[in-house]
Amino acid sequence: MSIYRLYYFNARGRAEISRLIFAAAGQKFEDIRYEFNEWPAHKSETPLGQLPLLEVDGVKLVQSATIARFLARKFHLAGRDILEQAKVEAVTDTISDVIPEIMSIRREQNESKKQQLLQKFSDNLPKYLQNLEILAGLYSNGGCFFVGNHLTWADLFFYDLGETILQCDRHSLNTYPWLKQNRSEVAKQPRIAEYLKNGPKTPF
Repeated sequence: MSIYRLYYFNARGRAEISRLIFAAAGQKFEDIRYEFNEWPAHKSETPLGQLPLLEVDGVKLVQSATIARFLARKFHLAGRDILEQAKVEAVTDTISDVIPEIMSIRREQNESKKQQLLQKFSDNLPKYLQNLEILAGLYSNGGCFFVGNHLTWADLFFYDLGETILQCDRHSLNTYPWLKQNRSEVAKQPRIAEYLKNGPKTPF
């Protein structure tokens, strides 16, 4: 039986999608979280000096999207055939389009500049959300999940992104009923519900 160790900071960040995949699959793993002041002592232990890092039976995998895709394929959350997998990745790539703006807000130390970036993000967000609803219309088969009317890592990825979006603007999904329903259905999945209830709580 494989042993999985996921290394990241004590935050949701770029590792949360992998944690959600583990949770949805019911797969045990070691969730190794560093406080930010601990990281310099461990940085040299990683191949590229960055996190997240997944160890699988001693093999080290890097890059958050690579780790998530590997886990999704391993635990049958990547799509049921090669065409579904392409649809899922079209959704996840579209979700990823939002992330650079979010990261720039988090990195900004100047409060005035941060507020400007937040406003720019709010202005651009409807375009990103509309794109996701368009893809849902194309791929969901009329259901509440992004692809094929069954749970994939695209749904888990959007659930996590939605947490961050709602922190920036708690009303941001009000005009996107399908996306709101999608997040609601993900949260109802028994293993995800248990993880959300009992897992570590971090602000971002």
